[in-house]
Amino acid sequence: MRTVLAGGQVFDPISGAIAPGDVLIEGERIVDVGTGLDGDTSVDCTGLTLLPGLFDCHVHMTFSGDLDWLRGFQRGFSYQFFEAARNLRRTLDIGITTVRDAGFSDIGVKQAVEDGVVEGPRLRIAVTLLSQTGGHNDGMMPCGVDVNPPPYPGMPSGVVDGPGNARTRAREVLRAGADQIKIASSGGVLSPTSNPQLAQFLPDEIDEIVAVAEAAGTYVMAHAQSAAGIKNALRAGVRSIEHGVYLDDEAIELMLAKDAWLVPTLIAPRGVLDAVERGEQLPDRVVQKAHEVSGAHTESFRRAVAAGVRVAMGTDTGVSPHGENLRELELMVEGGMSPAAVLQATTLEAARLMRLDGELGSLEAGKRADVVAVAGDALSFGDLRERIRQVWKDGVRVR
Repeated sequence: MRTVLAGGQVFDPISGAIAPGDVLIEGERIVDVGTGLDGDTSVDCTGLTLLPGLFDCHVHMTFSGDLDWLRGFQRGFSYQFFEAARNLRRTLDIGITTVRDAGFSDIGVKQAVEDGVVEGPRLRIAVTLLSQTGGHNDGMMPCGVDVNPPPYPGMPSGVVDGPGNARTRAREVLRAGADQIKIASSGGVLSPTSNPQLAQFLPDEIDEIVAVAEAAGTYVMAHAQSAAGIKNALRAGVRSIEHGVYLDDEAIELMLAKDAWLVPTLIAPRGVLDAVERGEQLPDRVVQKAHEVSGAHTESFRRAVAAGVRVAMGTDTGVSPHGENLRELELMVEGGMSPAAVLQATTLEAARLMRLDGELGSLEAGKRADVVAVAGDALSFGDLRERIRQVWKDGVRVR
């Protein structure tokens, strides 16, 4: 059975152009893209622009944008998995058909999507975030209480120290089903006792983790906000820098030399401040850091874009509510990217980062039939979420 999405326009992320065209689908694959195509069934796409399925390269599916820790402490451990099912559905509904989960979704969440138990985007998971004692994923509070959930089968502890232990823990994460390894090479905003402007992990620790990842045929992504933490990660061979809040000239030069990606997550600090405005209770230091990083984050992104650093769209959603991911596209335009370049970063460039560009990221014959049909101007992002009319994943219409 061949289905043709007919009469619309098609966005080409290779050229950045939009031109009239049809997309012909058979099974899970695109078999042709062109004009005047015929199929066994036809879906009228007049007035719509067909985009490749969108990507978000930094999400947390078991977090839901509710940052009030006290409220979270009153929920049962398994509550997070039911929230994940809802978050997966919300993400798919806005045309994001592939995500990279940057921590705390285990192999069971991924398998539930693959087996059709729940509907959602395809997942590439990091399982947990590896950081040092006192680092971004160390939940020990000044009062002596650890606020992180305990390790459980399929979710190793993320706190690790020393090159040898780093090697072991990286292998444990891969054994648990990680598609890529995530580290914290600097402090962050939501960890009350860490400093975003300071590096974390010593270079030899990062070297070990990168070596383990490469031996397993995968790569490392780094939560990296401080300039020193960014540069330590890049020198070790980390593939993508997440956040990149305090980029300096040397860090930008290293990103270009290493051909690394920046996953900016511009919406993330705004998500923290939005939570405060909603009346959620966060530690004072967390709120202070969210204010401090916002201006630097925007400026660093602007400088990286001007220098030609590779960018892949990512949001840190889970810090902000799922379903609002596409707000990031507006912020990327405000940061100096052209609308076409933003769509490229949200499709083909993201697929390249995740090593999925042979299967996804553009509407081409032979690729998986992930398609998003948008009414109106596809290069205007202010109300993009409301203008999505159809979402197809693997040749099946899911919205």
